Amino acid sequence: MEGEEEEPPQEAATGPVATSGAAESGAAESVPRVVSGEPQNISDVDAFNLLLEVKLKRRHERPDLPRTVTELVAEDGSRVYVVGTAHFSDDSKRDVVKTIRAVQPDVVVVELCQYRVSMLKMDERTLLREAKEVSLEKLHQAVRQNGVMSGLMQMLLLKVSAHITEQLGMAPGGEFREAFKEASKVPFCKFHLGDRPIPVTFKRAIAALSFWQKVKLAWGLCFLSDPISKDDVEKCKQKDLLEQMMAELIGEFPDLHRTIVSERDIYLTYMLRQAARRLELPRASDAEPRKCVPSVVVGVVGMGHVPGIEKNWSTELNIQEIMTVPPPSISGRLSRLAMKAAFFSLVGYSLYWLGRRTVGLVLALPVAQDCLQRVSTVLPKK
Repeated sequence: MEGEEEEPPQEAATGPVATSGAAESGAAESVPRVVSGEPQNISDVDAFNLLLEVKLKRRHERPDLPRTVTELVAEDGSRVYVVGTAHFSDDSKRDVVKTIRAVQPDVVVVELCQYRVSMLKMDERTLLREAKEVSLEKLHQAVRQNGVMSGLMQMLLLKVSAHITEQLGMAPGGEFREAFKEASKVPFCKFHLGDRPIPVTFKRAIAALSFWQKVKLAWGLCFLSDPISKDDVEKCKQKDLLEQMMAELIGEFPDLHRTIVSERDIYLTYMLRQAARRLELPRASDAEPRKCVPSVVVGVVGMGHVPGIEKNWSTELNIQEIMTVPPPSISGRLSRLAMKAAFFSLVGYSLYWLGRRTVGLVLALPVAQDCLQRVSTVLPKK
């Protein structure tokens, strides 16, 4: 998905651009001069170079970035600006907008997968309503997509998100929507989904927990009702508080932290490194030598993933092993069968109780009593 190209008539009419670095020197050599008011036919290569010059002119050499931004440099000189965000935060939205406008990236990578891309297209009001409504239809869809245990866990986590949404009156993922809007305004900027598919994450998380850990986690999520303020959310942008929260999570569910946080740190790092590759500039003819320049990438991720991305940035990564779903163990199969049996037994008993109660109420009505008396008089007596 690429951002929309801007029409740059005013910037194109300006004088030469003072740039620095390999990207600027490589792009500025063949940039055509366009005289304002005189229509000209230019080649695709010249049009590309013209828009690239506009983009490089907007790109600040030493941008003044928010304190939530971490700068990483790839081996080929490409730069990655990782914006650590709180998912329910107006300040995070502003940080994302400021960073993209300052560095004019070639690629924007966000902490979303194809299963959550719909939040980019919905408006704030629709998302707010969807986040608050956790219905049986959503439960059925989650179970059908991810299985019983993973689906139930997904719905419990959605309940947590709905709880925060209700407390703050703010839909999640605002920083991703702002990143999507701003990326569309930058010439030649691509937009990448950088998170691991959520079904893989949930299935690996469920497989890593024992039966009693699953029960304990579900119990805690079901009875979550502590009030949350906007100040609490903004405190999540402080690394010291975040590390304290992570330490508490590791102590209680270390396997859950590994699958939901650490493995996704690896996946996000891999996707950022894939995006941070040198760009090949277009050539007017095959006879011209190839020119490649370092790229600029902006990553928008939750603050909890930033330390892991920094840690994994210079290490050799293998994402194949974190993309596989381990087969369920014997205890896992038995617990899943027990959960299914308990679920359907509960549904069956509920229907039986409801039907019995309904029949009792109907028979207690005067009209029903009268009908029964008439039937008893008509039927022959033994």
